[in-house]
Amino acid sequence: MNPANLPFDSEAMLQGLRGWVECESPTWDAGAVNRMLDIAARDMAIMGATIERIAGRQGFGGVIRARFPHPKQGEPGILIAGHMDTVHPVGTIEKLKWRREGNRCYGPGIYDMKGGNYLSLEAIRQLARASFTTPLPITVLFTPDEEVGTPSTRDIIEAEAARNKYVLVPEPGRADNGVTTGRYAIARFNLEATGRPSHAGATLSAGRSAIREMARQILAIDAMTTEDCTFSVGVVHGGQWVNCVATTATGEALSMAKRQADLDRGVERMLALSGTANDVSFKVTRGVTRPVWEPDAGTMALYEKARGIAKSLGAELPHASSGGGSDGNFTGAMGIPTLDGLGVRGANGHTLEEYIEVESLVERGRLMAGLLATLE
Repeated sequence: MNPANLPFDSEAMLQGLRGWVECESPTWDAGAVNRMLDIAARDMAIMGATIERIAGRQGFGGVIRARFPHPKQGEPGILIAGHMDTVHPVGTIEKLKWRREGNRCYGPGIYDMKGGNYLSLEAIRQLARASFTTPLPITVLFTPDEEVGTPSTRDIIEAEAARNKYVLVPEPGRADNGVTTGRYAIARFNLEATGRPSHAGATLSAGRSAIREMARQILAIDAMTTEDCTFSVGVVHGGQWVNCVATTATGEALSMAKRQADLDRGVERMLALSGTANDVSFKVTRGVTRPVWEPDAGTMALYEKARGIAKSLGAELPHASSGGGSDGNFTGAMGIPTLDGLGVRGANGHTLEEYIEVESLVERGRLMAGLLATLE
């Protein structure tokens, strides 16, 4: 089966993808994420998949597991793992409207990662229309919480991966048309400063500002960044009344490293910031962590298979480890052959200029179809 002969149509794919993108699905809005999962479940049911809904927990949306008809269904096969949550709040579609400009198509979550999820289903659809039976059964798992570190579904992803031989992750492709064969380790932290209240006008000097302490610590955290391990504070909340010295301030920080040992040292440095001085306490607690995923022989053999398919389609397929975590961190760290970054090309993820390169829908769709058709 030559994937180059499959009649992928980028315009038809865009038409289907538009409904996904315009169904906004920010992580913290479980109802919105579930509506997106409903659309994907319906599309896969029409394709003949058996759909299982797994209820959400911890305030997040649910999970969809779809198993496609196959003579070997139930045996270890291929898991396609993707997330349906985005970072864009409901209403972003008014600022980042669906629009096509030449080879670019814009929309919230189109690049990270609804485009990749959609082309994966199109690859399965095209193979089915060609009456081609893949050597291995295919399972698709769509989850609701990757953008916040996968706190509620890591166990499901790892359990499903363990039941399969390969994991394909259609996160965005690399700018050089490459794929991802490893990911850096990531740790999240919760920050809390506690001060002493007072009237900001009448008795300012009697108070101890939690906001001031948080600001001081933010600068200290940023200054800890090295080439081996980066630190950043991305969320801050503090104070309630402008005429009150703030009693509490909270924040969230992120640390990333290429090697697990470097991240472990970074975690120690962050936790060591906890303490009390000048009647103000600062507390750092560890949040969710993604382990470092370093490519092993199984992952590199999977990559070589993909590189050969890409070459047959007239394209080079470089590879590299990537920053920015994904659920491939978990499956790759488990030692299961994992190939990440199989989704669309584009740019400006997590911004109001997020777009995909339209031609990559067909190009990456064919690559995915080739993998599904040849992995055994």
